[in-house]
Amino acid sequence: MTTPDLTADTEERKTIDLRSDTVTRPGAAMRQAMAEAAVGDDVYRDDPTVLELEARVAGMLGFAAALFTTSGTQANLVGIMSHCARGDEYIVGQTAHTYRYEAGGAAVLGSIQPQPIEFEADSTLDLDKVAAKIKPDDIHFARTRLLCLEDTQNGRPLPLPYLAQAAAFAREKNLRIHLDGARLFNAAVSQKVAAREISHHFDSVAVCLSKGLGAPVGSLLCGSDELIEQARRWRKMVGGGLRQAGILAAAGLYALDHNIERLADDHDNAARLAAGLRRFPELSIPEGAQQTNMVFVHTSEATIAALTTFLEARGIIIRGGATTRLVTHLDVNADDIDRVLAACTAFFQG
Repeated sequence: MTTPDLTADTEERKTIDLRSDTVTRPGAAMRQAMAEAAVGDDVYRDDPTVLELEARVAGMLGFAAALFTTSGTQANLVGIMSHCARGDEYIVGQTAHTYRYEAGGAAVLGSIQPQPIEFEADSTLDLDKVAAKIKPDDIHFARTRLLCLEDTQNGRPLPLPYLAQAAAFAREKNLRIHLDGARLFNAAVSQKVAAREISHHFDSVAVCLSKGLGAPVGSLLCGSDELIEQARRWRKMVGGGLRQAGILAAAGLYALDHNIERLADDHDNAARLAAGLRRFPELSIPEGAQQTNMVFVHTSEATIAALTTFLEARGIIIRGGATTRLVTHLDVNADDIDRVLAACTAFFQG
């Protein structure tokens, strides 16, 4: 019996992982930057690479300060806890990451009540519906303090005019406004604007390095000096005080230098994938739904289960479900998209 060569790095053997843009792996140049990073103890605020990353991101997004955190979940958590006190409330989308996918942290750790409402088709929150959920100043109710938005949301960038409207609304209603900008740079590249054209509308922004930008770890919370000092205290409390974190921050700096503009390639590949999958009548992909690096596929439960198994046997990983999200990223190129489409053709026509 011949033992297969499991170390061969060929296009045929390459695994194509479309589950998320979090699955990217740092390349040789990023790893070299990490290996050469100057480091210190970040809890003492003397890691020079972390300080450089925080200053860079704060400047890019138009804020006074930034805080390096281990994850987007941590950045959002300490941001919300810095805006709100125990017994306060934040208004958020029903399927927003800060509400649905962060283990209830704001409620459990911050005693902050979420008030979810449904997203509109364009991924905005209807401001009239938001207004209706703001609680009166009455001892019976939680105090509404914060509005949380998300960009992108299910791959859709928030419309630029809406951001100005939401910011004006928040000021009028005496609310602070936070952006979960995990894929902020995807939105900026898609809309052909600088990231700060989006971020300047917000009191705080969390931005992720380990999704489309391809770093292995890390997000940053940006805001005022006062907010970031408060967030630093919360970060320490929830176990996020870091030591020689410059090794990780160096990956983030490399990503900012090399991996922002190339997000357009991911968007093009997602569009290529969506167009190809629309050839199969068994699959439904709404026109216009794909705007950045995500394609949402609707089909029957039996079809997606069989297709998931078929693709996995051919080195293509997807996460099948009632709605299947396919995500392009820096480890997926145009040839990989063609390989995925060829495999789907074999499945549906074989």
